[in-house]
Amino acid sequence: MICADLKVVRLILYLSWRDRLLCANSDMQQSRARLFKEYKEVQREKVADPDIQLVCDDTNIFKWTALIKGPSETPYEGGVFQLAFAVPEPYPLQPPQVRFLTKIFHPNVHFKTGEICLDILKNAWSPAWTLQSVCRAIIALMAHPEADSPLNCDSGNLLRSGDVRGFNSMARMYTRLAAMPKKG
Repeated sequence: MICADLKVVRLILYLSWRDRLLCANSDMQQSRARLFKEYKEVQREKVADPDIQLVCDDTNIFKWTALIKGPSETPYEGGVFQLAFAVPEPYPLQPPQVRFLTKIFHPNVHFKTGEICLDILKNAWSPAWTLQSVCRAIIALMAHPEADSPLNCDSGNLLRSGDVRGFNSMARMYTRLAAMPKKG
């Protein structure tokens, strides 16, 4: 009787393991299908959205980079900023991890790591968002910084104290240093 029970337990464990593996593969296939659909959409919209250039890694569909133009009438105008996307396997059920590779002086971007404090990349994520729309949201954040939840305290403190001129000066300086082509 004990041998029979042990065989049943092994069978149940095996089936449970197999089902989890199949579900994980199914999730990954769904993620790949979604990312491939977004890739095709990006190829179609290259001309339609000149502010964003999204590129998928040649060897890994879960790794993307983006070049975004700094919004006009901001200290980031004229700059081109590079973002790195790490897309999790359960995407689009979970948000991508996105960070600035280009140094930027902004209250909602960690100066050293490039981490971005943006609600849609945390607790307000929805599967309706795409990598392209995330780029749009980041451009909007660049134009409208939220100084009350800073990752960069220096820039946040400048804005909270009302020193908009000082903030703009620092942001423009870093844009020129890090996000604009070198002249010469």
